[in-house]
Amino acid sequence: MCGIVGYIGDRKILPIIIDGLKRLEYRGYDSAGVALVGNDSYFIKTKGRISLLEEKINNSYIDGNYFVGIGQTRWATHGEPSDLNAHPHIDCNGEIFVVHNGIIENYYEIKKDLIERGHRFLSETDTEVVPHLIEEYYEGDILKAVLKAVNKLRGSFALAILSKKERDKIIAVRKESPLIVGIGKNENFLASDIPALLPHTKNIVILKDGEIALITKDEIKIFDMQGNQIGIEKMEINWNLEQSEKKGYKHFMLKEIMEEGEVLKEVIRGRVKDEKIELNEIKDKDFLRRVENIYIIACGTAYHAGLIGNYILTDLLNIPVKTEVASEFRYENPNLSKNSLVILVSQSGETADTIASLRVAKKLGAKTLGVVNVNGSTIFRESDEVLQIFAGPEIAVASTKAYVAQILTLLLFSVYIGKIRGDVDEDFEKFIVGEIKRVSEFSEILLDKKDEYLEIAKEIKDLDDIFYIGRLLDYPTALEGALKLKEISYIHAEGYPAGELKHGPLALIEEKVPTFAISTDERVFEKIVSNIKEVKARNGKVYSIVRDDFKGIIKESDRSVIIPKTHIYLSPILSVIPLQLIAYFTADLKGLDVDKPRNLAKSVTVE
Repeated sequence: MCGIVGYIGDRKILPIIIDGLKRLEYRGYDSAGVALVGNDSYFIKTKGRISLLEEKINNSYIDGNYFVGIGQTRWATHGEPSDLNAHPHIDCNGEIFVVHNGIIENYYEIKKDLIERGHRFLSETDTEVVPHLIEEYYEGDILKAVLKAVNKLRGSFALAILSKKERDKIIAVRKESPLIVGIGKNENFLASDIPALLPHTKNIVILKDGEIALITKDEIKIFDMQGNQIGIEKMEINWNLEQSEKKGYKHFMLKEIMEEGEVLKEVIRGRVKDEKIELNEIKDKDFLRRVENIYIIACGTAYHAGLIGNYILTDLLNIPVKTEVASEFRYENPNLSKNSLVILVSQSGETADTIASLRVAKKLGAKTLGVVNVNGSTIFRESDEVLQIFAGPEIAVASTKAYVAQILTLLLFSVYIGKIRGDVDEDFEKFIVGEIKRVSEFSEILLDKKDEYLEIAKEIKDLDDIFYIGRLLDYPTALEGALKLKEISYIHAEGYPAGELKHGPLALIEEKVPTFAISTDERVFEKIVSNIKEVKARNGKVYSIVRDDFKGIIKESDRSVIIPKTHIYLSPILSVIPLQLIAYFTADLKGLDVDKPRNLAKSVTVE
């Protein structure tokens, strides 16, 4: 959510800032702006896309010797998208420039106090209090002024700050919202996510919660919120620039779906050996024997992966398992103890509600396991145990390859803990490993059926409402299929347990309201046939995602996508692929911005 880029060095600054912002467009935004400081200063901002910002820059006078710059793409929280509400924001004298991701929760009381002291505000944003607060405290040392200011703020924020009076430095502040410092030679960088840094450096410092960075072109110093200098932990990025670019695909989303076969291989690399699952990342294996209950906590697409993990764990283990939406769990009084395991599922590892839930769990004494994609993210660092999903950079806002990687990672963990606890025997482990090794090949078969998915997309692209139904493990797939369609095509879509049709949704079924029926489990084959007939009796069209041996469903459906037969634990990986590509083609046919759907952000770092 929002993107920040900063640069200090001897190169031309503006192209670096603009290119970095473009690499963060996937995070979701509605306005953009930049500020440059040197012998002179320059700042410009606009509602809309970065391309509009570039047009404004080209039409304005910008000729000066600049030493340092910051830029931001904003996703509106306080104040509608507008030129005035866009970042950067400035103080009364136009000497302090601030960009901000997150929310200042106590901005109103701060703003009221500053107005009484004579400060003049131009925008409706919470962010604008920050430069004015720094101005209020400035006595010749920008770092000291920032320290005083941020200790007055409540909320989640990532800040990048420039001062015309100290034009040789960037001050960066992290409280819950991510910031990364890139290390160069005679130059340094700042960004809210790794892709902005990839063209320039692989050596980074991930700021931890409550850390402040003073960045010059020659050095980086890190301080805590009390101003004490602390050590720097450097790390090397293992992604490359090619991984984050489109490789000839029209959109990142399509590229990322088409990578799913390789991603599934990456998930099991080093974890599946011969006929056994070994998760050597898990340090405290003895704890797994003592676990008395499990919570899986996540948001959005990750929550749907969590529902699948819930089903598998419940099926294999003789202990209670519950999946909760993070934004609800964080305010509950959950039944946690020292023998509870809380699994946090998040692609970015920076999802605000999931991080808050992690901290609730730790406070109550539970053991935590992060299932994340991004090494060094908050959930990665703060969880007791971590399983990376190894999906590589996911740029499109709508998650696809991370979802299938999350499912497979949760399956590996489920079998692994079951084996440790004695609930899974060697024969089942051997069997499921064989199925796991085939899932990548099966996924490639489905990825090759793009023409089928395109034809379905042509039939549904002008509709207003669509239902998705499934039972057991096919129900989370129905939820995820509906979510993908609504996220990027803006068609109203709802996922339901198939048995719930007669408890309300059937009232909405008619000729122009089709249903996608997902069916991969023989135990409820006949039930799904009955549900499809209920839809057909009301003139509803049925598209089925179905195993090739379920002839009765194929016969009843208007159109079917056939998926290979595999174990029910792996079927959600296969059945979601057609739904992802149907959603993609539908949005593309409608001429929509597939990678950057309106009102949405890749990494949701505010509540």
